Amino acid sequence: MRATNRLTAGFLRSPPVGKHCDGRGLWLVVREDGGAQWVLRVTVHGRRREMGLGGFPALGLAEARKVAQRWRDVAAAGRDPIKEREAEARAARREDISLAVLTADAFEARKAELKGDGTAGRWLSPLNIHVLPKLGRVPVTDLDQRDIRDCLAPIWHDKADTARKALNRLSIILRHAAALGLDVDLQATEKAKALLGKSRHVPKNIPAMAWADVPDFYASLEEPTLTHLGMRLLILNPGARSKPLRHIRLDQIDGDVWTVPGEDMKGRKGKTPDYRVPLSREAMRVIDLARPHARDGFLFPSVSKGVISDVTLSRYMARRGLTARPHGFRASLRTWLSEVTPDAPHEVAESMIAHVTDGSQVRAYRRTDFLEQRRVLAERWADHVTGGSGKVVKLAGAG
Repeated sequence: MRATNRLTAGFLRSPPVGKHCDGRGLWLVVREDGGAQWVLRVTVHGRRREMGLGGFPALGLAEARKVAQRWRDVAAAGRDPIKEREAEARAARREDISLAVLTADAFEARKAELKGDGTAGRWLSPLNIHVLPKLGRVPVTDLDQRDIRDCLAPIWHDKADTARKALNRLSIILRHAAALGLDVDLQATEKAKALLGKSRHVPKNIPAMAWADVPDFYASLEEPTLTHLGMRLLILNPGARSKPLRHIRLDQIDGDVWTVPGEDMKGRKGKTPDYRVPLSREAMRVIDLARPHARDGFLFPSVSKGVISDVTLSRYMARRGLTARPHGFRASLRTWLSEVTPDAPHEVAESMIAHVTDGSQVRAYRRTDFLEQRRVLAERWADHVTGGSGKVVKLAGAG
């Protein structure tokens, strides 16, 4: 039998199921379902590579031999024909390696690591707002430090945190592109950072209400509206933050414990345990007042759909002429703990505002969330908030 060109037109009129060799690595693979495909086997650097050339009979015998010879020549030159074909395909559709396309691809690969699969959009927002409108159409292989510098320079000093996040995301995208085999400059973001220089931005803490002023503000929240009730519950339990509070569900409350899913807590991902919130008697009273508003299981539903907006509480405080913001009640509580309840162990006080303390190894052996100790502090804080004495409390087990 001939070493090459073994197959004939007559044989191909009705080829049987199986693999049929034409010679020099070219095979026709006929499947049981009647479909057939040309496959070329070559060896590059001692490693066998197998690549599909196209379906039969769409790709005829003569054409298959020509295509096979082309890729044999590539392999003979020491180049991988599969990688070369992929590179040609990318070059033929340059828009497919634009920064916008690679950003979407990198996000899709990474979103499982993000809280709620990144549905809140915060991972993408620095890029969507400040980078992609200017650089989205640029092929990622053409992106350099000057492009990145010019894009981020307008916000480098005024919105330093946003610029830092954008730079970090760009670095991730470039690494993702490199992993796909694209020729990108992995140092582009670091070079851009050097060109931008040191940021003049001075971080500012979120304005907080002095803990001594909280009772008067709390007393002013006397209407049984969703805004007033939501604000009350946030003040009583600031460790849970605004988002979990707005999304609180009736089935998350069991007796006097509210369990916030771990994925809803800021900075908590994956298999991080849920955060249990001990509810004071005052918090339980507020929840009971809010129950008539509940809809679809949510305690604080919006007028139309979903839950109350993330700006509902902050806008309310702004309308009241206050500089403090809802998030600041975490600082109010933490300062109160330091000044009025000095006997509270540091790790317990930090747990009140859902801060993670110590290293992962210490936490692995510390199998407690200090629920009972936090319950005492939550009751004392509620006592202060509602106009009680708020005097020093000594925790059981404290030194």
